[in-house]
Amino acid sequence: MLTQKDVRKIVAGYDLNDITIGTLGGHSALDVCRGAKDLGFKTVVVCQKGREKTYSHYYRARQDKGVDRSVGKGVVDNVIVVDKFADITNGGVQEKLRKLNTIFIHSRYFWVYCNFSDIENKFSVPIFGTRALLRAEERDQQRNQYFLLEKAGIRTPKRFSDARKIDRLAIVKASEAARSYERGFFFAGSYDDYAKKSRQLLQQKAITPDSLKKAVIEEFIIGPQINLNFFYSPLTGELELLGTDTRRQTNIDGLLRLTAPEQLEALKSITPKYIESGHIAVTMKESLLEKAFEAGERFVAATKKFYPPGIIGPFALQAAVSAEQGKEEFVVFDCSLRIPGSPGTRYTPYGHYLYGEDVSVGKRIAMEVKKAAEEKRLGDVLT
Repeated sequence: MLTQKDVRKIVAGYDLNDITIGTLGGHSALDVCRGAKDLGFKTVVVCQKGREKTYSHYYRARQDKGVDRSVGKGVVDNVIVVDKFADITNGGVQEKLRKLNTIFIHSRYFWVYCNFSDIENKFSVPIFGTRALLRAEERDQQRNQYFLLEKAGIRTPKRFSDARKIDRLAIVKASEAARSYERGFFFAGSYDDYAKKSRQLLQQKAITPDSLKKAVIEEFIIGPQINLNFFYSPLTGELELLGTDTRRQTNIDGLLRLTAPEQLEALKSITPKYIESGHIAVTMKESLLEKAFEAGERFVAATKKFYPPGIIGPFALQAAVSAEQGKEEFVVFDCSLRIPGSPGTRYTPYGHYLYGEDVSVGKRIAMEVKKAAEEKRLGDVLT
């Protein structure tokens, strides 16, 4: 494991007046880069060959007539193209990043496409956030997100270790056969229902026997789904709610736009899928805010205890609002222990309430990096 001593040594060799903010080309790269540029940082994006045009062409940084030269147009100053994303852990790529005085912002993309051990042990570029904590997102880890939520005293959906015990509407989260990082969700209200639907998906090769064996089966909470996008600052010790959103997923969103007869007809030839395609901003009433902050604060405390130094910067608790017996309660069914892939966060009012302006997650990260550099406390936000 790359130690804090190693990270501090690397940062000691940086020109702190010429920091570059870097990230992988996908997920939330543009949000990260826009925020970095707003705070005066240079940017670098590591792209996979064939998927670089968004960053090298459409959103590259350049000057243009009619555009404020102090701001410029576009957000990506440097692009490093690799054959595959996992090549970012190669020594030559890391050397290029360090020469740019890069502070790297990790995302789900980064951990999905690269090897966990390589990132933890071989990626010698300072990461904003806690690199050791990302394993907790994986459900097959011993001290995973469920462990942290339980220790934080946050309610989660009832989980079924045996499909034969399903006694209510449940959602089965199995990895897709084609893309193991995506989950092939399906619903079941009983064991017979589970057996029938899983058999169909296996025949269609949408899932594999191994992914079904490892699937998480949990109660489906009937209620509006809200992603609580937080930011914890080690510099101030404060938890901030930057914004809230909900997901748009294919092909379920399309199915829900059909009338009931059309849905039944469509379901004869297609299987509902829940692949994330985007997000939309959503607000919640103020009476829920205190409950949201309480959950966030308890979660931060749990990460500090079991994964010191704990969460650094952005994270999200993905929840449904249950209203059993008239009592509204957040039930958290998933966590993002790094920047959530939701640029729509800035279009909810919660960051504006704090700062008097819309603050994206990318900008809030850049604000923290700048403050840490000015206060000579980069060691408190980098791992």
